[in-house]
Amino acid sequence: MSQFLLTLIKMVNKLRKNYFSISELAEILGISRVAVFKKIKKGEIRAERFGRLWLIKDEELRNILGKTLTSAQKKFLEKVVKRTVNEYGETLRLLGNE
Repeated sequence: MSQFLLTLIKMVNKLRKNYFSISELAEILGISRVAVFKKIKKGEIRAERFGRLWLIKDEELRNILGKTLTSAQKKFLEKVVKRTVNEYGETLRLLGNE
């Protein structure tokens, strides 16, 4: 794919944002480009390939960001909430009564 075409695709994407590159998605998710690519290869992230360029639809980004929590994430959150209630339970009850 020519450099001109890649530049043109990038410009169009920035204007319309219907698609994100692997680099852009990695930046949004706070993970590496390699991690995004591995997720694409595993089928965890749907992407379309155009030559050597991978593009992720904005709909897929919304799916990723709105994804349900894993069991490990749920356990972690439950642990944090339990600790917070144990440490600040009385304060939380007083604030709830205001």
